[in-house]
Amino acid sequence: MRQTLLISIFGGILPLFSHGFTVMNTHPFVTKNGVSYTSLNASPDPSESNVNALQPGDTIAVIGASGNVGKLVTLRLSDTYKVNGVVRNKSNTELTNFFKGTSNEDRINLYESDLLEELTSSTPGSTLHPALESANAIVICTGTTAFPTNAWSKSGEFSVTTEVLKALTDNKFNVAAGLKRLDELGLNTPNNVDDYANALLLDTWANCGNVPKKRVILLSSIGVQRRTAMPFPILNACGVLTAKASAEANLISSAQSQNYSYTIIRPGQLFGGPYDNNYYLGTLFQLDKDAETQNVEVGRGDELLGDTLRSTLAEITAQVCENDLARDMDFAAVNVKGDAPSIEVVQQRLGAL
Repeated sequence: MRQTLLISIFGGILPLFSHGFTVMNTHPFVTKNGVSYTSLNASPDPSESNVNALQPGDTIAVIGASGNVGKLVTLRLSDTYKVNGVVRNKSNTELTNFFKGTSNEDRINLYESDLLEELTSSTPGSTLHPALESANAIVICTGTTAFPTNAWSKSGEFSVTTEVLKALTDNKFNVAAGLKRLDELGLNTPNNVDDYANALLLDTWANCGNVPKKRVILLSSIGVQRRTAMPFPILNACGVLTAKASAEANLISSAQSQNYSYTIIRPGQLFGGPYDNNYYLGTLFQLDKDAETQNVEVGRGDELLGDTLRSTLAEITAQVCENDLARDMDFAAVNVKGDAPSIEVVQQRLGAL
């Protein structure tokens, strides 16, 4: 009841923003813990003309590798690359079991770092160095919920209702002031997770290691460029789209100044397994797309509407890396009605962006 009250206060009526958000699914790649993951099995064919093209055997740091999307991205990228997964707790049994026994287990190394603790550390970014110093590229899979949930707590496991209500009442229910107070408390708010932590991450990477820095891929969200148009103002009531917009702008600026490539992928509402460690609406209801919604639609900018399967998002990320596609651009990706496209068709669609 208190959670519903908080959502109402922040202008969030869940059915309103659950409508019209979608993403793609393709051929099964691997079955792990009863969940089929997507793969298009593309053969690596890096572009020799691009100095920033990733090569098989390069190292990619996956930030948020313990999250539902991050685990799939880590697993899929390990087909072609060495993967440094950045997590809060690498001793987590569920996490280690997820990768245990996979054919590429020896290519995945996990590193511990709490990005929010790093923001207030006397040596900001220091725990990120071991994972980033050998990284040729970064994939950012971190994120938080649009509205206050357990995911906003420091551990991601406890209620923040008391903190939210106090922040609101102390600030006479001024939402902006209340959110600023929650930022200051070090909670997993949109500003802290999507904006400030990502900025620290890019700054840290720029100043550590001697390997070529080739690319950063940011998993963002549809609606970032449409946050003033319905229904996105509802989703943005706590500033999640504004924070992601700031992260996007910072990435573009950093890539241009540091001379590496960037790609911003905008999925819709995320659905599909794995169903742990998350408090998103799609996870709570476990609503996988049906077998008739397998086709893939991609479009530059932020114009599509739909939902995105986590497995599809992981596969698109891998395709972008393996085939040097969608370089220095932003695009949206959603699932639509129809059969899963062939490998060649997906590559053509990404290549035509």
